[in-house]
Amino acid sequence: MRPPKTTTLRPLAVLSIALLVVSVPAVGQPSCPHRGDLDENYCDQDRNLVADAPADPAKRKNPSTLLMSYTPQEDAQAYERLWQPFVAHMSTCSSKKTRFFQVHSPAATVEAMRSGRINLSTLSTGDTPFAVNIAGAVPYAIRGDARGPTGYRLVVIVKNNSPIKTLKDLAGKRVAHAAPSSNSGNLAPRALFPAEGVVPDKDYKVLYSGKHDNSISGVQSGDYDAAAIADDVLDRMIQRGIVKLDELRVVYRSKPFPNGSMVMSHDLNADLQKKIVDCTINFKFTPELIKAFQGADRFWPLDYQKDYALVRNVAESSGESFNRAAYDKRVVREAEAAKTQGVKK
Repeated sequence: MRPPKTTTLRPLAVLSIALLVVSVPAVGQPSCPHRGDLDENYCDQDRNLVADAPADPAKRKNPSTLLMSYTPQEDAQAYERLWQPFVAHMSTCSSKKTRFFQVHSPAATVEAMRSGRINLSTLSTGDTPFAVNIAGAVPYAIRGDARGPTGYRLVVIVKNNSPIKTLKDLAGKRVAHAAPSSNSGNLAPRALFPAEGVVPDKDYKVLYSGKHDNSISGVQSGDYDAAAIADDVLDRMIQRGIVKLDELRVVYRSKPFPNGSMVMSHDLNADLQKKIVDCTINFKFTPELIKAFQGADRFWPLDYQKDYALVRNVAESSGESFNRAAYDKRVVREAEAAKTQGVKK
């Protein structure tokens, strides 16, 4: 059987589109009594923190083809292959042709959903609130196992022979953070580290690597003295043989966070949304997916308002937000990084 077709946008083209969208004023939903932190295109009358379906039934979509993406925190090609069984399952289960739509930055993923280029996506923990507020994404599922949803921890890694033993030892060092919007790779360190006696950008120099695997490889090569990362990314790189366990050492572990989300567009019609949820929850992970996600073998239903409260609280306590102004700054940073660093995945 031929694998589902993949659609790709070049990263600089996507970022150019994103910057154009930033400059175009949005048209808000008429007579919206409450939208909270949502962009003015959306309304939240039931106050569950996610966008309501369009009030006009004619604006609720029933596309013939579903396009799915994966936030490119790591090797995009590898994860496209990993998720092909899910794409094939969704095609069969939903009776909708489903294809993988490859993008090359978290901001591009958000813009692809906002503009209707994708209908489904897995998202990292830090990208999920941006997609909810800016793109009208509706988080509906989270990875887990037989016991329930699984999580990940923020960890700080150093080379095994490093003199760094505790967070206080990071003072004066070069420390990699993944990206400004990353939960474990930036927001959580800024919220949690001061209580441990060290303040990012004050006690140590923050260097944005672009993504978690860049941070890990940078510590391994000596480009960074330490890195704040998600432990599940480190586990996957060890499994793939990119990093050896005895080369790195963990000096800090946080409490667990939710491990990202599966989201869908808010403007799909109700029957299609229900079918997508049912098909996702009924999907059984392949052995390759189970290995890649440290034993997670299924999806569980996700309640964004409840399950992401910790993530929102961490962002608030670190002085960050997931609103339009913060997102616009993020798009500009990614565009600048793309010019100076080449393709940012």
